Amino acid sequence: MARLISPDVEGRLDVRFIAPPDDLAEYFTMIYRLEVEVDEGEKVVDFIHPEWANLRFVSGANHSMQIFDPANPAAPTLDNVSFPVNGPTTRSIRFELGTNRLWGIGLRPLGWARFVGQPASEWVNTIRDGRKEPAFAKFLPLADVLCDPAGKDERQWESLIRFFRGLSAKVSDSDRAEETRIRAIQAAKENPYLANSDEFAEAAGMHKRTLERLCKKHFGFSPRTLIRRRRMNRSLADFMLSDGENWTRSIDRHYHDQPHFVREFRTFMGMSPTEYAELPHPITAAFMDERRRVWGSPVRADIAPLDGRPGGTDV
Repeated sequence: MARLISPDVEGRLDVRFIAPPDDLAEYFTMIYRLEVEVDEGEKVVDFIHPEWANLRFVSGANHSMQIFDPANPAAPTLDNVSFPVNGPTTRSIRFELGTNRLWGIGLRPLGWARFVGQPASEWVNTIRDGRKEPAFAKFLPLADVLCDPAGKDERQWESLIRFFRGLSAKVSDSDRAEETRIRAIQAAKENPYLANSDEFAEAAGMHKRTLERLCKKHFGFSPRTLIRRRRMNRSLADFMLSDGENWTRSIDRHYHDQPHFVREFRTFMGMSPTEYAELPHPITAAFMDERRRVWGSPVRADIAPLDGRPGGTDV
């Protein structure tokens, strides 16, 4: 069905969430297929919230991605790259998409550790061409399948699952022990009442210095930054789930006051809440609509389930 996907662009935007099987669910934030159809020369533009690592496989051209930083207008932009990869971010990603079909695979820190195995801190706030990165050479056979414009959803999905199951089988005992600690941090991080790093370490059941080291290695950020980032994304998700009706009701209770929230918003999103609210959000809105359709509405954004459903922000 055709729908208005931005004030100045008429077209069709279709997103489909696909829940991974139980044996792989804990590794992914979400897996989705996105299709955009617009007139020739037109593009939709959106600003994606700070996220975990994401692998994207794009079938068409006429697209670009950039870590949004108003202080650095010359920040690198990936144009028409078929396999863009970003690490965990504390900034918004600016997307421009013409007519395209893409698969997106969001990796939780546990998934990044198992399938990529690189220090997450070395990939923070970066977008790179996966076809040129040695760490992602193993993904090229999957990229060839998912970037095929004639590919069918079901067959590409089956290839995707076979691929990750194959990678998942190649794990050492020492890696499995490390994953146990990553799971403890992920579980502790979901607590919406965490206020500081001391509480975070206690909830994870480990020494504060150990938490600091593991967070940097596998999550990319310090415990304090993870708390701030999750707080911001909870507020953003609640605002979007309310159809952009009211920032006041969406602001997380841990912000001291509204100026505190505005300062944090600028840090993470590169603009004020008012500026963000006035922009079209065709991709983000489509994701929220699909979440409502598949899993109901509203889903509390301060509770991120670990079963592969995009029911929370998981940040």
